[in-house]
Amino acid sequence: MGLSMIAFIGMSVGSRELAGTLSIQQVLFFRALVGLFVILTLGRSLVLELRNGTQIPLHVMRNVVHFFAQYLWTIGIVMLPLASVFALEFTMPIWVAFFAFLFLKEQLTTPRILATVGGFIGVLIIVRPGIGMVDPAAGLVLIAAAGYGVSLIFVKQLTREVSPGAIVVWMILIQLPLGFLASLTDWRPVSFTDIPWMLVAGLGALAAHYCQAQALKRLDASVVMPIDFLRVPMAALVGYYAYAEAIDVWVFLGGGIILFSNYRAVMVERRKATL
Repeated sequence: MGLSMIAFIGMSVGSRELAGTLSIQQVLFFRALVGLFVILTLGRSLVLELRNGTQIPLHVMRNVVHFFAQYLWTIGIVMLPLASVFALEFTMPIWVAFFAFLFLKEQLTTPRILATVGGFIGVLIIVRPGIGMVDPAAGLVLIAAAGYGVSLIFVKQLTREVSPGAIVVWMILIQLPLGFLASLTDWRPVSFTDIPWMLVAGLGALAAHYCQAQALKRLDASVVMPIDFLRVPMAALVGYYAYAEAIDVWVFLGGGIILFSNYRAVMVERRKATL
């Protein structure tokens, strides 16, 4: 999880640096392009599974939603302090519970409802409507978190028949052409100085998801969640030293409420499962 957090922040910094000279669409394209070189090197063992073409329509739906969410999230990374983006992203478990209720008919329990209410309060503390003008980028990050929630529901369905490695490979294969087509709408000159940041963003994205998946294999979600929340103070420190971003106590307070709401829901349901 420590490596996952470092990789997520590395991806964020790489994406922000690239967005200084390239369009957001190009950032997504080059992140996926780096991922393609990695899977061509390491993904040969998945060739037989990929040839079966299992659940192709679901792969496509999942990656279209995920690509759109990434686009909005990257805008947030460019326009908002890093810590604010990660704090708002922690509303994703709330969206997952809601969409699981809608699409998978999972029960929307009292702890999950309370987590939703607590998460909403946390978001209000972070964006503080009425205190000046609410940054529209915060709304985009919330929409991105909802998109990631839908994407995770699709992933949950895919894992019934598809391995995690194949899911990642299909993600690269589908999102690469999406990123290329989108980048043609706002293509800007690429320089050699962009290449290191492409590698940071692309390798960071793959490493973050891989390390997180490995952690979830070894630890309960109730353990992983509070560790993952350390991304917020880590991002605040990186933002402070790299971009002179002020450390906002409201981000930590709102993020802490979001974390506590979700953590409490996980722990209550975990205790019920063991009875």
